[in-house]
This record gives sequence, C-alpha cells and structure tokens, in this order.
Amino acid sequence: MRVLHVSTRLILGGSQENTALSCQGQAALGHEVHLAYGPIEGPEGSLADEVERYRTPDGRRILTHTVPDMVRQISPRRDARALRQLTSVIESLRPDVVHTHSSKAGVLGRLAAWRVLRASGGERPAVVHTVHGPPFMPLVGGPAARARTGLTNALYTIAERLAARRCHRIVSVADAMTAQFLARGIGDPSLYVTVRSGMRTGDFLHPTPDQTRAQARAALGIPPDAMVFGTVARLAEHKGHADLLDALAGELRARRSWRLLWVGDGSLRSALEQRIVSLGIENRVIMTGLVPPSKVPGLVRAMDTLVHPSWREGLPRTIPQALLCGVPAIAYDCDGAPEVCLDVTRVGRDRATGILVPRGDTAALRRAALWMAGHPLDRKAMGERGQVMCAAMFDDAAMVRQLEVVYRDAIRSRQSHRARGQGSSESSHADARRHDAQ
Repeated sequence: MRVLHVSTRLILGGSQENTALSCQGQAALGHEVHLAYGPIEGPEGSLADEVERYRTPDGRRILTHTVPDMVRQISPRRDARALRQLTSVIESLRPDVVHTHSSKAGVLGRLAAWRVLRASGGERPAVVHTVHGPPFMPLVGGPAARARTGLTNALYTIAERLAARRCHRIVSVADAMTAQFLARGIGDPSLYVTVRSGMRTGDFLHPTPDQTRAQARAALGIPPDAMVFGTVARLAEHKGHADLLDALAGELRARRSWRLLWVGDGSLRSALEQRIVSLGIENRVIMTGLVPPSKVPGLVRAMDTLVHPSWREGLPRTIPQALLCGVPAIAYDCDGAPEVCLDVTRVGRDRATGILVPRGDTAALRRAALWMAGHPLDRKAMGERGQVMCAAMFDDAAMVRQLEVVYRDAIRSRQSHRARGQGSSESSHADARRHDAQ
C-alpha cells in the first residue's frame, strides 16, 4: 500500500509525534510511506531529522516532500499555492491513501486529494483525516474578544464541514473530538472512528539507568524530598502556563520544598520568565527549554504530579505519558482530558488517575495541587492505576494496527463509490454506514 501523510508543521508536538510514529509503523509493515509537510519555523524544534533518519530492518525509509507554502497562518494567497503544490504531489505519487493531520493540512490535503480522486474517475486515493485537537477556541474575555473568537470558530466550522464532505474516514484521538465536531454539523457519524494517539510506551514504562526519578532530580538540582509539579508542553498561550503561575505562585513562595518543572519551549518563554521573576519565584521554577523526545520520560519521572491546564486539546499525550511513568495528573476538565484523567470525585479513589478542575479556575487548580501534596499514598495509587490503563490504550503498535483497519475500510468505501459511478461524497458515506452495520 502506498500511503501519503500530510502535516502542516513537523515540529516537536503531540500530533506530529503521532504522525511520525504512524509513518514508521506503516513502513515497518512493508508499506511505501510518504510524508508531506510545510516549512518548520519557530522555537518548537523539529522532527524532520528523526523522520529522515528512520530505516526499517530491511532498509525501508519514509519519503518526504516539502510543501513550501503550507503554513499554519491563514493566508489566502499562500493557501491557494499550497493547494496546487499538494495536488501536484498527490498526482505524481498516486497513493492508495492520503492521510491528513490537523486543521490547515487537513483542509488543504483533503481538498487536493479529492480533486485528484475526481480527476481519476474515483480510482484513487482513499482519503482519511485525523482530528488531533479542536480548532475551536472557548469564548472568553470581553465582547470584542468573544466576537473575534466566534468569527474565527465559524470560519473553521465552515472549512471543516467542506473538508468532511471530501474524505472517507475521520479518525479522532478522543471521543470528545467526535462529539464536538458532530455538534457543529461536521460530517456524518458513520465517518468517525476513535484511535488513541499511540506512543512508545516502553520508553515510559521502563526507565534507563540515567532516567530514574533519582537521577533525573539530581541532574536538575532538585532535592530528593521536594514536591514537584510539572508540565510538558509548548510555551503557548492556550497551554495555560500563566494560569499555573496564578494558581501556585503563593504556595511556591511559602513552601520551600515545592518546585515547578516546565519542559518545553515556545513563543511565550521570555514573557513567562519575566513574570516568574516579578512573582519572586525564580528559585522555585526550573525551565528546561527544548528537549528531544528521548529525554522526556526521565523529566516526567522527576515530577510528583503533572499539571496540564490547557484550554484546548484533543487528547493531551502528556497525560498518558505521565501516567505511564506512574505520575498522576491534574488537568482542566475539557476536550479529551477526562478520558484519561479519571477524576477522584467522579469515579472514586479506587479508580481515579487524577483530578479535573474547571477550565480557567485557578483557585480550584491551587486546591487540587494542595490535595495532591497532602495525599502521597493516593498519588502513588493513581499513578499505578494510570500506568496499567495507559499501557494498553496508547501502544503505538496498536495504533498502527487500528489505522490499517481504517485504511482498508476507507478503500472499500472509495471502491464502492466508484463502482456506482456516483459523484458526491454523500454516497460513499451512506455506503460506509451500511458497511459498519454489517
């Protein structure tokens, strides 16, 4: 099978790691795998070298294609050029499956793939899209800010509705993503299937000698008995680092044993560093900056509790990564977080893996941190439960196997569509519904 993945930016991020692991796993199964992506800019790092270096035991590699005008920002002129560039790549490769990822690449990639599909008389490709996270922002702030956000959300909704009519399957990394998209009238329920975002679980389950809790803390200069709250996220506005400072600054000043460990880099680093100094907690906050993915497991093990106050997310990979290390989580109660951070007040102490707090409620965030600090046995039990749960849910090999089923379903849907000689995607969606019912 020839598969083309399309991703906007191959930075160090959750959706990009998912895409790279999918490519590697499919190449290992013997497929011819291609990956198209746009320019990599900014402080978030790049996965391009890892993708380029990858080889299977029999020498297969991932073939890459640069799309010069596919950028994250909305730019009608560059978007039109990127659409033509993607169409040219797909026409030249004639893949069996085009698998797009995230919003910009998802819309442009599906439009380009469907254009090639129509031109080929429905012969190829089958088109699959993964929703890694919601493009829609919560309505917060004053009337003007809410109006701007509402307009942006409306534009994204229109684009996603259009693109959903031009694919055979939509993969969600969380059930919450399917619910949100369907609530906005994006696609038909029969299009959607949930496939958890896989990772190399062994890296988190089995520490190397230099990535144990003790070694990680020693390398960071953190005392063995410190209470460490940590994040693993880009330093971007929607990730909630400012909320975390609002919630914990007072406690960090008052409690000499508390530390805040931030793993990651991003456009807000300078502003956050200035804020940390102004709050007088520069001796309590450790910022690692950009680190390679191979270093993340050790840094997570240095934490007592992961805190992920992100305002929007698909299913945050950092939560299962922490749980795989035996570290419980605190997270905002939104999007896919409740599917892995099982809240103690909802499922009870015997099933919980963390604490959920209302989005933006920094007082509740502080209370959750205090509870975790005061209940070490519960923390340990939460982490152990989460470890067992996530080892089964987030294995990258399982993700690749599930995608194989999705692709073959999408190909059958496309073949049925072609056999009937019908020209609208609705007919393929109706066929998908009949197939799923059998």
